Amino acid sequence: MQVQANPSSRPSSGNAFRIVILGGGTAGWMCAAGLVRQLDAADYDISLIESDEIGTVGVGEATIPTIRTFHRFLEIDERDFMRATQATFKLGIAFENWARRGDRYIHSFGRVGQSIWMGDFQHMWLRARAEGTGGALGDYCFELTAAEAGKFATGPDAKINYAYHLDASRYAVFLRQFSEARGVTRVEGKIGQVHQHPETGFIEALDLADGRRIEGDLFIDCTGFRGLLIEQTLKAGYEDWSHWLPTNRALAVQTKAVQPALPYTRAIAHEAGWQWQIPLQHRVGNGLVYCSDYLSDDAAHDKLLANIDGETITDPRLIRYVTGRRKRVWDKNCVALGLASGFVEPLESTSIHLIMIGITRLIQSFPFNGIKPALVEHYNALAETELERVRDFIILHYHLTERSDDPFWDRCRTMDIPATLAQRIALFREAALTPQTADDLFQADSWLQVMLGQRLEPASYHHMGHMLSIEHMQRALGDLKGNIASAVARMPTHQAFLDQYCTP
Repeated sequence: MQVQANPSSRPSSGNAFRIVILGGGTAGWMCAAGLVRQLDAADYDISLIESDEIGTVGVGEATIPTIRTFHRFLEIDERDFMRATQATFKLGIAFENWARRGDRYIHSFGRVGQSIWMGDFQHMWLRARAEGTGGALGDYCFELTAAEAGKFATGPDAKINYAYHLDASRYAVFLRQFSEARGVTRVEGKIGQVHQHPETGFIEALDLADGRRIEGDLFIDCTGFRGLLIEQTLKAGYEDWSHWLPTNRALAVQTKAVQPALPYTRAIAHEAGWQWQIPLQHRVGNGLVYCSDYLSDDAAHDKLLANIDGETITDPRLIRYVTGRRKRVWDKNCVALGLASGFVEPLESTSIHLIMIGITRLIQSFPFNGIKPALVEHYNALAETELERVRDFIILHYHLTERSDDPFWDRCRTMDIPATLAQRIALFREAALTPQTADDLFQADSWLQVMLGQRLEPASYHHMGHMLSIEHMQRALGDLKGNIASAVARMPTHQAFLDQYCTP
């Protein structure tokens, strides 16, 4: 049964359509900011309920370049944002010890080489490599070369693809100020009871512990892993992906910085997972991701503290999770965002992107004329496809390993994988192909860098490179490499650029 919004049920707001966001943190305040930026405050009443007594996960401190699109939509000044969140720039992720102990490669946000209509750049590079020339793949990527050199610069005309490292708690505060200034009402309180329509099951109101009642037409669940509305109330269901992504714990700790900030995240594999290192302006975020089947919490705590640089400024915080997705992220009149909608893995810094794309799709599919089944099904289908593609890319890192000496990695190496990922791996292994669709979050360049970084070698490649003489190809590759090296050489260090760019 479809239910139309009932705009007249809240006299205090006249005819306003009432949107209630439950939960603050990054997800809640990103949602509030996106909705209040798009919707006319005269017609839409947006409230956010959160409690200072309930903490947020708050460790999603690395992002991907799509966050800049979201900020442009909000019309946020980059320098103001970076000063408020103590952010640094991010050109990619350095993966250490993944395919083999001692290995290292960078998955950058840049384009690799120059492709033509006939095929992607890697085919030309593979032909050059077969001829004994060509050099490292990263020589043909501006962002990767800059990351390796610790360089960074941006400006109005700069053509560089980047994201940020940020303080997630400060980011939530920054977006709260943005949202409240534009009309979002923050309600302090804890939920005592959820009221549903007796026939449809739609959520009608939330009672706070102090007796206040918050009615709404559309509810956004940003309550983290517990999913207070989407799961505890509506029983949307959860699809467990731990057979593919077996890590289920993370320990996070902050330390004082002891060296200049690098323009990339470090992801360092250990015997039962991996460790992150994220440089901010004022500190470093550290964390240990692991599977409790192979590493105890106490051992993980000791390992984390033994492998960090700088004095700790917080105590290690344990986060438990189950990788997977909510079976329905939009159920009845409730939409789940952030951790309430599912959790893949922090490895490729997709959490904030998934919040952002969820908000974007909600705006694009907003129920202006009431919540209709087709609209809900469309939203859920897009969310499912998006998350499954992200899932496959993350599994790729674990599955393409040659490490067999540790039981955790041996399990990942030998496990069955989704058919969609198996097809991608086979295409690259057989013909060096990295197909993509317009909706893929991770483009061909990302798949290329990770698959080669994880030591997946193609058996053959497209012969487009054979249409050029070896001299012509060597000259073209040499010019491209030289131009990138010259441009990077002229850039300041990342730390030097930060110091002048973020100074008021």
